[in-house]
Amino acid sequence: MSNVPLMPMATAVWLVENTTLTFKQIAEFCNLHEVEIQGIADGEVAKGIKAYNPIISGQLSREEIELSSKDENRKLQIKNVDIEISNSEKSIKKYVPLSKRQDKPDSALWLLKNHSLLKDSQIARLVGITKNSVTSIRNKSYWNYNNLNPKDPVAMSLFSQKELVEAIEKAERRIKREKKEKEKEKLKQST
Repeated sequence: MSNVPLMPMATAVWLVENTTLTFKQIAEFCNLHEVEIQGIADGEVAKGIKAYNPIISGQLSREEIELSSKDENRKLQIKNVDIEISNSEKSIKKYVPLSKRQDKPDSALWLLKNHSLLKDSQIARLVGITKNSVTSIRNKSYWNYNNLNPKDPVAMSLFSQKELVEAIEKAERRIKREKKEKEKEKLKQST
């Protein structure tokens, strides 16, 4: 973690307005120049910037500010609070431009032809269209079915190869589970 506070200019505004720290102390803490801090105090710099409280955000404590206020030569020490940043592989569905939206039904058709074990709901989730659209493409009743050309959705960047592999593995597990359930039903009926 760097030793610069989050939103340094807004933090500097708050420190100028709410503390008795020297311009030098604020400048060093916020990684700004003393002249900028002087400008903030004079109202010439950072006009319209809303003050950001570093105490509420956990970057400073009241005790730290009080200690530095009493000693002009003491530098403010930022709290090293580890912020957990989620690095999950779950991707947020990104915006697809109008010119690429026709690729979604084309990709659904490709998945239906090449990975028929996927459920309509899985295809809909992967490609980003409705389940009803996938079902109508499967039944060849989609309004524009005659103009569809199967296109690989991974190549079209609609989703990653990893997401496709995970969906196929999930479908295979579901099929195995359904077979086991059918075998259990047969055993129950025969006894």
